[in-house]
Amino acid sequence: MRALVHGLMLLVLGPVVLAAPSPEVASTMKKLRVEEAPKALKATGNWQPPKRILLLAQTNPQLAAQAAAFGAAAPGAQVIVAKDRAMAEQEAAEADVIIGYNPEVCETKLLARTTKLRWLASLSAGIETCVNQPAVQAPGLVMTNMRGVDSAAIAEHAIAMVMALAHGLDVFAVNTANAQWGSRGQGAPTMQMIEGKTMLVVGLGGIGHEVAWRAKGLGMQVIATRDGGTGKPDYVSYIGKPDELVALARKADVIVSCVPLTPQTAGIYDATFFAALKPTALFVNVARGGSVVTDALLKALTEKRLAGAGLDVVDPEPLPADHPLWKAPRVLISPHTSSRSDLPGESRWILALENMRRYAAGGKMLQVVDPKRGY
Repeated sequence: MRALVHGLMLLVLGPVVLAAPSPEVASTMKKLRVEEAPKALKATGNWQPPKRILLLAQTNPQLAAQAAAFGAAAPGAQVIVAKDRAMAEQEAAEADVIIGYNPEVCETKLLARTTKLRWLASLSAGIETCVNQPAVQAPGLVMTNMRGVDSAAIAEHAIAMVMALAHGLDVFAVNTANAQWGSRGQGAPTMQMIEGKTMLVVGLGGIGHEVAWRAKGLGMQVIATRDGGTGKPDYVSYIGKPDELVALARKADVIVSCVPLTPQTAGIYDATFFAALKPTALFVNVARGGSVVTDALLKALTEKRLAGAGLDVVDPEPLPADHPLWKAPRVLISPHTSSRSDLPGESRWILALENMRRYAAGGKMLQVVDPKRGY
């Protein structure tokens, strides 16, 4: 092991042979519906063994703690741990692999410094700030993300918001703070039963599947939209195309947005969308705020054409203190925290290290991002 002034460098030598995934990896892949690339890197003609792996650990000590494991998964490569932004930008010029969380991994200045980058690995799911970067669009570059890893936590958050709005907990929380009983009369929320109602899951990906499965368990009928993909799980009764959004929304009692932010999904929840909803409908967004036209949502809420909204993401973000959305009726806002949980998050490291092992051997990568599609 060779120490740097501001970081850590490991040099591990030896041949790489790609064996079958371990039972732990295989189980994790199955549980999280991890997608394997159809073609091995060796078959693309653009692959070469990694030489310098840069870990962006400026704000995440857990990543620094994994340095030795990444080195063991990529024999012959130097593993460099950047513990501050200056070192990250300096080392990016020679790194052929960069691994980190958002926003560090997608910083424009850092990516502009790269000259040898061949694999960019985001340890987060959202990568909309990455895909338009020239470095990411360069021929031969592979980008991966961690879609699916936080899906269960995000899905629980979505369901919690649905249940809170349906049973008026948002109103009662305010009443509690004001020592107000308020069980009846003006301002008392209308209670809704969820069982037997219809939920529309917009974006049946990793998060969408987890939301749909939980909703079905609560006795709901689940319909969904999906861009591509095949197969229909038994807990979803119908899967439509993205252009069926408004038609399906008309039938729904609850709409949960799980779509990534792409040019195709930006602003899809607009005035036309909200005008199509039942006035008793609930809208929950645990994906990206940019998919919602905020003024249209605000208007629907203030005119009581929407029964409530649960928002883990907003546009703009963070929401300014004087923004009228804070005072709109029947709104629950959490500060983009739906992926957090008390679990150790082992799945992230299991997949990250498996991807490192596969990259070092020129194998089939996991969770590859298509920059053209934006996810």
